[in-house]
Amino acid sequence: MKELDVLVIGAGAAGCFSAIKASEHFKHAKIAILERSSRPLAKVKISGGGRCNVTNVISEPEELSKHYPRGERFLKKAFYQFSSSDMKAWLESKNVPLKLYPDGCYFPVSNDSQTIIDCFLNELTQNGVQLLLNQRVESVRKLDSGLFEVQTPEETFYSKAVIVTTGGQPKISGFELLKDFRLKIVSPVPSLFTFNMPNEPIKELMGIVQENALVKIIGEKWLSNGPLLITHWGMSGPAVLKSSAFGARIFESKGYKSQIAVNWTGEGDQGVVREAIQEFVKSNKLVVNTPLYAIKSRLWAYLVEKAGIPAQFKCSELTTKHQNKLLEVLVNDLYAMEGKTTFKEEFVTAGGVDLNEIHVQTMEAKKIPGLFFAGETLDIDGVTGGFNFQAAWTTAAIAGKNVLQNN
Repeated sequence: MKELDVLVIGAGAAGCFSAIKASEHFKHAKIAILERSSRPLAKVKISGGGRCNVTNVISEPEELSKHYPRGERFLKKAFYQFSSSDMKAWLESKNVPLKLYPDGCYFPVSNDSQTIIDCFLNELTQNGVQLLLNQRVESVRKLDSGLFEVQTPEETFYSKAVIVTTGGQPKISGFELLKDFRLKIVSPVPSLFTFNMPNEPIKELMGIVQENALVKIIGEKWLSNGPLLITHWGMSGPAVLKSSAFGARIFESKGYKSQIAVNWTGEGDQGVVREAIQEFVKSNKLVVNTPLYAIKSRLWAYLVEKAGIPAQFKCSELTTKHQNKLLEVLVNDLYAMEGKTTFKEEFVTAGGVDLNEIHVQTMEAKKIPGLFFAGETLDIDGVTGGFNFQAAWTTAAIAGKNVLQNN
């Protein structure tokens, strides 16, 4: 039997950081983390291709919160307490300098996720936090005494407060641990995934990136923008991943079958594209050799053919019908999505503990004093670019700061 002040369940990004922050705020507290596997911070290790995109340059709460399909309003309030600039400052205070890339992503200068892991593990050790591995938690309940009883197959722990950071779960059964607390759980569905297009010939152009594309699900109003990567199974890249995140529940309801429209120009105003085509037809160059909007030559040739324009045609030979068809292919190019592929190992889910159950100022459950949550266990998820980690750092920092305020 072990008696603790704070017990954290899960040694991922949110779990380790919440324990560190708790140990900073409550110097003499007895704190432990229980991790079911033998590898703490496993997702940090593989993230960003092993480089760890720790956060994003956007730090103003209102702007930062827009990158979260689930949790935008909740996080906007939370970011006023701890934002990306705070995380950057914290890491740099621990001698982990960061490098900013043109897309707004911050990585450690070392370009190695192990740098972040070593920093966290060192802080846990220095602050006296116990990291207990291979500890599968079987049950959590609150006793009449006010203490929490946490059981593993080998041991029973008693703690004044518990922070749950078990991460995103692929199925609602993954939240079974919380059943005694009768919290509302939003059923999880995949969030970040790429589009499978088995019957689309564009797959033959795999490897081509269009740097500024717009992606739309037919029947929905919103667009996602950014680079689009053509793959051997369909489409990926930030524009597609954003679309998959914001449309996670729509795609799930459609069985991951949908019509996708791609605007290859990145220009939202069709009139501007039409004007560009009208300028284009003043040239005597071959259409196939004169890409618009920095479209790669092989992709441009594919789109020209799709528009029904003969390869030998010059720009000046395009009829009004040709121009209209080219416009349509450039700004509203339709594809059939027939399935998904999870984005690398960076599994992210939409779903988790309903945010209405949580005090945003403290990350404490409204109905269960002393029970806190952080990270992807909550119904929060972001698009790619360091946003999911930032949500973990923010919710963990707030939970750690408040975990013993009433004890």
